Amino acid sequence: MISLVRFKSTYLILFFSICFSFTSCAQNSTEIEVAANRTELYVPLLKGKRVAVVANQTSTIKKSNQQKRTFIHLIDSLLSLNINVQKVFSPEHGFRGKEDAGAHVKDGIDAKTGLPILSLHGKSKKPSAAQLKDIDIVIFDIQDVGVRFYTYISTLHYVMEACAENNIPVIVLDRPNPNGHYVDGPVLEPKHSSFLGKHPVPVVYGMTIGEYGQMINGEKWLKNKVQSSLTVIPLKNYSHNSEYSLAIRPSPNLPNDISINLYPSLGFFEGTPINAGRGTEFQFQRYGASFFQKSDFSYTPKPNFGSKYPKHKGKLCYGVDLSTTKKLSALNLKWLIDAYQKTPKTEKFFGKTFTIHAGTEKLQQQIEKGIPIEEIKKSWQKDLTAFKKIRKKYLIYE
Repeated sequence: MISLVRFKSTYLILFFSICFSFTSCAQNSTEIEVAANRTELYVPLLKGKRVAVVANQTSTIKKSNQQKRTFIHLIDSLLSLNINVQKVFSPEHGFRGKEDAGAHVKDGIDAKTGLPILSLHGKSKKPSAAQLKDIDIVIFDIQDVGVRFYTYISTLHYVMEACAENNIPVIVLDRPNPNGHYVDGPVLEPKHSSFLGKHPVPVVYGMTIGEYGQMINGEKWLKNKVQSSLTVIPLKNYSHNSEYSLAIRPSPNLPNDISINLYPSLGFFEGTPINAGRGTEFQFQRYGASFFQKSDFSYTPKPNFGSKYPKHKGKLCYGVDLSTTKKLSALNLKWLIDAYQKTPKTEKFFGKTFTIHAGTEKLQQQIEKGIPIEEIKKSWQKDLTAFKKIRKKYLIYE
């Protein structure tokens, strides 16, 4: 299935003014080329077809310019090549990438092109047969960060499933995984499957979104074990150990490389009363709460871009600054346990969604029992070993 998004360049100015807080792509001896840039591999597959695009603000192509790094949106590129784009499907956070986490995103119309923008994070998370009836192929091009509870892989699941059910091929334009250099965390138990994690994979699974799509297909994880007609357009000059810095924030509260690297470890706080930097300019680079005891580090969360109602809004929070943390290659549970120990007994620490994020009830139980971190991590190893064997079958890159 191919889902195509079309927006004119006047809107892209807004995208880039909001999102270009990332540093440039790491320049190794040979620069990584994202699949969207490899137009010669996928444009011929779109000629004469009615195309839909699943995309957001990250769906861009780097233009050739040695002096200045400039971009064009995938939609503008396709239109310039006379591809018949029919409609746009947008994921969580919306097509512009500005909506709060979990916010209900409405359908809309692009005023300039008249194209329908259909939300996959509103009334439905799966394209309907009616929405696909006039589509011949779907393109999926969204930057992921390689974390199970980051919902773009769930959107991919539903897009593939809908397309398989309606005999529509899908093209995934692959992008690097900034957390692709390791695999870690508890593996999701099927009974805790949700939009925050649909598959039996660890929190950090070490695959690009194209590789992940192949795994969804190969393991027959779609409803009724249907399989999608899937084509992955690969990256060039990429390995799982490649250094890669995103040009555009993939969602409102992941503003830079540090936050993306810390997100797998700090994402557990989403299921607790602890603020993980939302409502500041250091999202997922700190944690704190108004009920922590006074300490040297403090901040006050306030409504801002991507976080209208941050935890402890307007209250002075004491906590821990992680903005200078060295790059992680494993999940860090120290901060979660530290916050649990600092939370007064009068406050409930584990909320309803903690187990959904963890993918298992065991992690909460282990922390409550005071099990050492080493033992907690040891308890993951059997499932991680089994997952790595499955993962290996679908890897495209070293």
